Amino acid sequence: MPTKRQENALKTRQKLIDTASELISSGEFNDFNIEEITKACGVAKGTFYTYFKNKEELSNEVCRNLFNNIVFRMQKMKDKSFVERLEHYFSSFMVEVERYGINICREWIRNVIDPNGSGEGWDNSKWQFDIDMLKEILNNAVAGGELKTDTPVELITHTIICELYGMMTCWCMSDGVFEPKKHSAEIFNLQIKPMLVNYLI
Repeated sequence: MPTKRQENALKTRQKLIDTASELISSGEFNDFNIEEITKACGVAKGTFYTYFKNKEELSNEVCRNLFNNIVFRMQKMKDKSFVERLEHYFSSFMVEVERYGINICREWIRNVIDPNGSGEGWDNSKWQFDIDMLKEILNNAVAGGELKTDTPVELITHTIICELYGMMTCWCMSDGVFEPKKHSAEIFNLQIKPMLVNYLI
């Protein structure tokens, strides 16, 4: 059982994450600094470095929390079919990407494309994080009797990730003209849903 001091440390860390999430949602990531984050949290600037090396590392933590929350919401959708839950994941993924902002998305894509050249603090393993998360969703559906045991989990995982990353890239390349959030449901129904039909139980 954690001590009071450990509990307070966890609360402070989470407060920094929550505050950064709000700031990211309300504007561009580059428009605020560590001092603004700590001031909004009511903690000293030095406290920040107890938990994070830099702003980018905090941003990565916010990002992973957002995507973990999508899966958490999926797990609570007991009254929905697997396809409906997966569509929720697919659409919510793009909602969170847009909420983060196009400039952060561009920076993140650059680092994912060249993980060895990514700047200090940037999450160069986000690709693997997304692959593992989606693979777990599909494997759980197989184990739960929603998908057949011969479902090509690896292939479907990569197909879905390629669609999601493709939409992100199109959003950045079009300078925001292509809207992933707007088209995600249509793309899911056109590309992903038909692929799953033969494997549904």
